[in-house]
Amino acid sequence: MNTINKLVAAALMTLAAGLSQAARAEQPAPPKARNVVLVHGAYADGSSWSDVIPLLQKAGLHVTSVQNPLTSFADDVDATKRILALQDGPTVLVGHSYAGMVISETGNDPKVSSLVYIAARAPDAGEDYPALAAKFPATPASKGIVHQGGFAQLSEDAFIHNFAGDLPRGKAEALYAVQGRISDTLFASKTTQAAWHDKPSFYAVSKNDETTSPDLERFLAKRMNATTVELDSSHVSLISHPREIADLILQAAGYPATH
Repeated sequence: MNTINKLVAAALMTLAAGLSQAARAEQPAPPKARNVVLVHGAYADGSSWSDVIPLLQKAGLHVTSVQNPLTSFADDVDATKRILALQDGPTVLVGHSYAGMVISETGNDPKVSSLVYIAARAPDAGEDYPALAAKFPATPASKGIVHQGGFAQLSEDAFIHNFAGDLPRGKAEALYAVQGRISDTLFASKTTQAAWHDKPSFYAVSKNDETTSPDLERFLAKRMNATTVELDSSHVSLISHPREIADLILQAAGYPATH
């Protein structure tokens, strides 16, 4: 990352902090929710929430994990909308990684009471997210993307060491085996809405992330005025730190922590 980009990133962080302070008084408290909808990111599937789901269910919440096809942004948005339509009351909408785009696009659904972003993308409406991300430090995982037949996946080395670097190797290998291959066009998509402008938002920063820059995550969290936690985690904190992620979701739902 060159000096100019470092200065730009620092300026963006300062601007986000100022916007966060200005908006803090306007952030409404989320109503108590009865449902949670979990949306997985790229190179994953709905089972990535398997360690978080029981903790939320134990607290009495109704939980559903979306299965994104990852064939296009529009397809993933439609998959999430179908699940939201099944909910019967206030719902916390949670997105990991790329799925931050999906929950930003769908989060203005009147059933959605709050939004939770886990090491997630959170572009503004119409924003060029790749251009924004380029202003922050590049991460090793981006060098391990393998393209074939119009789709992409992470190489085994990048997945195990850069995507899921704090998981036991056997667990990381199992997740690599079921990773969701993404359309080559997926990351070039733009949102038309940014629900975090209007809904109470929460963000979990992964301090040891080698897939998304932690500084970019901090910028996004500050810009949206999110209630933020920072975890000593790789990109997959929902797997390596499920209790902390569950606690953040419970906070967004108006429930006490699990411990």
